[in-house]
Amino acid sequence: MKTEHTNLFTGSNIIVTGLKNLLDLENINYLIKDKFESARLGGFGENMSSVEVHVLDSDLEKAKTVIEKYKEKINS
Repeated sequence: MKTEHTNLFTGSNIIVTGLKNLLDLENINYLIKDKFESARLGGFGENMSSVEVHVLDSDLEKAKTVIEKYKEKINS
């Protein structure tokens, strides 16, 4: 059985770290795709706000609630 993940959020490493902490508190599993770090290690340039947080489709609705509250907090 193949598990499906959806890109929930893309941002800087610092912002993503805060989001990871909140997802951990809610027991939501996630994958991090850090394109900036991968590009840096490969000797290429990439936007610093290119760290992606992916969650399982089965956790998507719960994760969306967490991300909306987080966005409100960081944008205030």
